[in-house]
Amino acid sequence: MMRPLGELPAQGIRGLLFDIDDTLTTEGRLTAAAYGALERWHAAGRLAVPITGRPAGWCDQIARLWPVDAVVGENGAFYFLHHQGRLLRRFQDDESVRREKRARLGDIARRILAAVPGCALASDQAYRESDLAIDYCEDLPALELEDAERIAALMREAGLTAKISSIHVNGWFGDYDKLGMTRRLFAERFGTDLERANAQFVFAGDSPNDAPMFAFFEHSVGVANVARFSGRLAAAPNYVTRSACGAGFAELVSHLLGAP
Repeated sequence: MMRPLGELPAQGIRGLLFDIDDTLTTEGRLTAAAYGALERWHAAGRLAVPITGRPAGWCDQIARLWPVDAVVGENGAFYFLHHQGRLLRRFQDDESVRREKRARLGDIARRILAAVPGCALASDQAYRESDLAIDYCEDLPALELEDAERIAALMREAGLTAKISSIHVNGWFGDYDKLGMTRRLFAERFGTDLERANAQFVFAGDSPNDAPMFAFFEHSVGVANVARFSGRLAAAPNYVTRSACGAGFAELVSHLLGAP
């Protein structure tokens, strides 16, 4: 059972990892309150790392311009960080492998679009390096969650790993996920074994593609809208905010920074 956020221990927290869509953002917008909370967190000298399904094109901008220390994108296909004036990029696969996989994803996308009326390629697909994103409720009339599950099933039948987010169904070749690349990032760039340092970090998310992170982190938090996926999460967060989306993120930051 998810416990109220007030029961989350706030002392000794070194870093905050968080999903973006419907965790940091609200109805597709990054509010001043949520971004301000992120600014306050980073200004306090704490690590901030978005862990997102969003594409490489977005993550380039996030790593360069946001008050964050790194970003994991496309559900674990890579991490980017801006260090000493340069963007550093670490991919799961090299460029030739990514190119070959992208070519195969095109045929799968066409079959899914024909099989599930009302879905579409995600508008950010052109900026992706490694995965296929099918929109089921972001830029088109919202489909039912059962439709998203049908899309995910078709992806798996085609040999993809598939995960449902709050807006897209993402599929990719390989068995990596958000957690695997996050652990690699922390080992390679921050000298941290997240298994040993688990209690020093909080993860916040809202949807099924966050389940590996919810399962791993003892301080896992769902913003209130995680309730939308009740019964559909392979692992649920241990704590939940009162507020939804970006307001829930701001609530979490205030709770953590309020610790003596």
